[in-house]
Amino acid sequence: MVAIYRFLSTYEGLIYITLIIGGIFLARWLWRTWKSWRGAVFGLERKISRRHFARAIGANVFWLALLLIIVVFTSFIIPSMPPSTFLTTPTVDLLITPTGTISAEMAATFAARPAPQAQDYSEGCIPNEIIVDSPVPGQSLSGIVELIGTVDVPRFGFYKFEVSPLNADKWSTIYAGRKIKHDGILGRIDTSELIPGDYELRLVVTDNLGASLPACVIQLHVIAQE
Repeated sequence: MVAIYRFLSTYEGLIYITLIIGGIFLARWLWRTWKSWRGAVFGLERKISRRHFARAIGANVFWLALLLIIVVFTSFIIPSMPPSTFLTTPTVDLLITPTGTISAEMAATFAARPAPQAQDYSEGCIPNEIIVDSPVPGQSLSGIVELIGTVDVPRFGFYKFEVSPLNADKWSTIYAGRKIKHDGILGRIDTSELIPGDYELRLVVTDNLGASLPACVIQLHVIAQE
């Protein structure tokens, strides 16, 4: 069932386009069979035309029922579900109060490497579309930190935050959401569960067709909580 929800959420736009095109053809079929039935003169001809008209009615009723089901699912049921349902990565653990937990393997990898020199940078961020306003690149963090920014792109699907030790390319998903936001709280990260050091935080936005846009990446420095 989750796969069906994910499919409807990902291809919602394409499904509606297909239904509209199918509805146009079904409406034309209904109109033609109705005209044929009304214009039939002979008994056998009228009987056959009526049978075709009944089939056209049945097909249109089925189309309307299918459209109603899709509308209910995409407008009421799916929006009320947690965003983690629609994430394909197995590492997602979306909670009301999210934590920044990383795997033991990632922590060991980071601990084994010498700490790199901190650099302030950001990449892939687009003002007013995909951007993290706070924390700022290179900022030192401790405790639970709110992630503030903007996610607003055409055909928006959902977004997620991922974290990795600097230059390790070992990403772990820590938060996700399905609402467009402007200069608002996009999520939270509990830095107390990260080993102090330098990390990369990236904001990944996926559209409703399942395509991921270029990630907005910033560098952070985690310090021990006093």
